[in-house]
Amino acid sequence: MSAPAGRSRSSAVECGAASAVAGRSQREMRQWAETYPGLFSAKPFDAALYSTLSLAMAFSGPWLTAGQLRMANKASLWAFGLDWLVDYVAASPQEVEEIARRCLEAAGGAPPADGDDLARMLADIRDELASSPAFPELGPVWRDELERMLDGMLAEWRWKADKTVPTFEEYLGNADNLGFSFVFAAHWIHVSDRDAVADVDRVREAGRAVQRVIRLLNDLGTYERDVAWGDLNALLLDVTRATVERRITELAARSRELIEPLREAQPGLAGYLERQMDFCAGFYRVGDYWGTL
Repeated sequence: MSAPAGRSRSSAVECGAASAVAGRSQREMRQWAETYPGLFSAKPFDAALYSTLSLAMAFSGPWLTAGQLRMANKASLWAFGLDWLVDYVAASPQEVEEIARRCLEAAGGAPPADGDDLARMLADIRDELASSPAFPELGPVWRDELERMLDGMLAEWRWKADKTVPTFEEYLGNADNLGFSFVFAAHWIHVSDRDAVADVDRVREAGRAVQRVIRLLNDLGTYERDVAWGDLNALLLDVTRATVERRITELAARSRELIEPLREAQPGLAGYLERQMDFCAGFYRVGDYWGTL
């Protein structure tokens, strides 16, 4: 049965508005790529990556403007640049440790070295976030999420370097390496007033639950690329696809339980978290963000 005409038109209007916001964000992403060429000159940073990444943010918060989504977009793009340097450029755990050191110093306010586009872009993100009224309270959250992400990336690098195969639970417990919670923290700061900051621990718990769901959705959608690129993937561990799918269902249900109490005091954040999770459930059935090597 087809959808009622009125509802179909309303949905199309909403999709059109979100797509327009995504278009503005995509152009901004391309400008950032030109500003920090040391991060985004590799072949996998193709036009489709900027397009799909901006669409993910726009459809996760269709009530938000391109300006309000600016930090989600910029932090997410930076995280892709970081992921490329860690997973495909770094040749040893020591190089990853050095990358982490540079990032943490830049996040703490230290000036980046000449030519270090990774630290320079992160420093620019930090400076922009510092102008938000919510930064005094949520800035430490953002830096903690950065450190968690870097630690997670280093843990995965050590697994690969030591030829250690983690258990599925160990792998899922390292979901911070995905970077979703780091990006979400940047968005949270950017869209919040200091007086409106509330439920910090509960918002973080819900965000981390969503991150675990997206970690596994990503693995289902990128299995073939991960095999070709030599990445870890849940399906390369001690579980079947059916087991991973069941775990996603369980984790998604738990995420919605944690999101529900936030809807009254933090409706924008609650809606954004849920829609990010649902967007990824649809997106990873069909595609991936990265271009080809």
